[in-house]
This record gives sequence, C-alpha cells and structure tokens, in this order.
Amino acid sequence: MFSAFMTNTWIVATIVAVVAGVVGFFVVLRGSAFVADALPTGAFAGAAGASLIGVNTLFGLGAFSLLGALAIGWLGRRNRHDVAVALVLVAMLGLGALFLSFTTEYADEIYSLLFGEVLGIAVNEVAPVAAVSAVCIVAIIVMYRPLLLSTTMPEVGEARGVRAYRVEMAFLVIVALATSVAVPVVGALLIFSLMIGPPAAARAVTSRPFIALVLSAVIAVGTVWVAIALSYQTNWPIGFFVGAMGAACYAAGRGWVALRNALPRRPARLSPAAQR
Repeated sequence: MFSAFMTNTWIVATIVAVVAGVVGFFVVLRGSAFVADALPTGAFAGAAGASLIGVNTLFGLGAFSLLGALAIGWLGRRNRHDVAVALVLVAMLGLGALFLSFTTEYADEIYSLLFGEVLGIAVNEVAPVAAVSAVCIVAIIVMYRPLLLSTTMPEVGEARGVRAYRVEMAFLVIVALATSVAVPVVGALLIFSLMIGPPAAARAVTSRPFIALVLSAVIAVGTVWVAIALSYQTNWPIGFFVGAMGAACYAAGRGWVALRNALPRRPARLSPAAQR
C-alpha cells in the first residue's frame, strides 16, 4: 500500500481531495449538487472521444467539462437552472454513447473512468492534476468574498458591485476543472459524493464559513485516504468506498445536527447591570 508504485496515487488523491473539499463547500452552499453530478458524468463523453482518437483522456474530460459549464451558465440565464443542467447532461451523454459505439478497445480504461482506479495514476498525470488543482484553489481564494456574498446575501453583493452572473460563470468553470482532475481517481459516476458528503458534514459541525471550508477539505482527504487503503486491500473500485463514506459523512453530519437540536439549551446569562 505504501510501495513506490503507489506514490503517485497518494499524491494525486490528496490533491484531488483538497480541491473537492474546498470547491465542494461552495457547491453545497450554493445548492449546485446537480451541477457537480452532471458535469463529470456528461464530460465522460469527452474522455470516450479522447480515447477514440488516442488523446490523453484528461484533455477530453477538461474540454467537455468546460463546454458543459459554459453551456449551463448560458442556458441557465434564460431558463430554469435545473432544466439547463439536465439539457446539457442529456446532450453530452448522447455524444458519449455515440463515441462508445465506435470502439470496444478501451473497455478497461473507460471502466476506470466511470468508477475510479486506485492503481491507474501514471507519472505523467501528476503534473497536470497539480497544475489544474492549483488554479482551482487560487481561483477560490480570489473569489472567496464575492462567492460568499452572492451565495448568502445576493442583494448585498449586488449593492457592492458583485455581478451574480459573472460569479456564477466563473464558479461553474472552477467546478468543471475540479471535477475533471478528480475523475481519474474517484470516477465520473461518484465524484459528486466527494464534493457533497464532506462539505455537508462540515457545514453541520460549524456555521463559520472559513472553518467549514477547511474542515471540508480535511474530511475529504481522510475519506480518500481510507478509500485508497480499503480499495488496495479488497481490489474493489475506490469510487465505491468514496461514495459509501461520503454518504456516511452526510449521515453523521445530519445526526450531529439532530443531536445538537435535541439537547436542552442553557439560558443566556444576564449581565450584572441587566439583573439590576
């Protein structure tokens, strides 16, 4: 599990988990879980097309994720947001089915993209994943306040010059990039579990945005590390363990909220001046 050939897996998985936790915090906060599911699932068509023409699947994932994000942002401005996401997802899945019908030579590679592959991280994938992940983290840092304002207090954000449409488009691009780098590790079908479970659990623990964001990344890293260990030992897809643990994180978060609400609250203590 800690052999030299697993080094790339641990490095890339840790990077992916941090990005998923950080970006996923705003995905949960903005109610964009459907987007986090649709983009990697639909972008699988790009991976299938890239495999068909002999190009690195990461480029195909990135290209289709970006195109899907831009299409969702554009259509969502003129239609209901969920309808725009569904339309883009259906279109990309149709293309994916078409690409897959042309060849059966890449069955193992396509399976790993769907469900993740603990031993499938090559040396040449580390640098692109690290670079794209760094872009996502820097973008979140730069957009932290506008994102927070447009999400929690949109009217205040507009008054301060924060344009909701521009923020939405920029955030969709960030989600597209984040999901693209995570797919080779977790899989296209279950990446949203890593971007939803840990952030939802973190939000349940604390209401402070920055602390919840950091805690989300920590939980995501712990989830991926445990998933890698279990996948290595059982030879089961890492996506299964990430999905199961993501659901467990969410359940634990909701359980904590229920327990906290059930506990009797202490009455606020009055100051000496108020008591008089």
